Amino acid sequence: MGARGPQSKSALTVIGVGGIEVVERPKPPAELTDEQSKEWLSVVNAHAADRFPRGQHPMLAAHCRHVVAQRRIAALIADHESGETFDHDYYDQLLKMQERESRCLASLAVRLGFAYSTAYEKRPPKGNGAGVKRPWEIEADGRTDGA
Repeated sequence: MGARGPQSKSALTVIGVGGIEVVERPKPPAELTDEQSKEWLSVVNAHAADRFPRGQHPMLAAHCRHVVAQRRIAALIADHESGETFDHDYYDQLLKMQERESRCLASLAVRLGFAYSTAYEKRPPKGNGAGVKRPWEIEADGRTDGA
């Protein structure tokens, strides 16, 4: 058992042997391409070393894949827009691909904690729109016209 009472200031500031835990940043999975691995490292290095537990690694890998795919689609769109000919059907297909990747990235960003979801915004209760009297606004005799 340790000594009773408050600890001294010096006892609180001294770190004993083995008191520091080294946390290594997660390495990119082997199945990622070089470009995807670079994205992994940039994301991991932008956060605290212990930010991504092992359970989040598959989601983080998917995020990196989608970022790279999004870049490639954006490059295809830019090339098509600056090209000699313009195929509206192909352009529409590229835009749909871009939207799909954007949705995946947004979903993963919320789940990984990079962005916040606005799905749970507070909405006013139904029936309290303009012109609708609330129960405390109704006169004692039941009339709402104020006369």
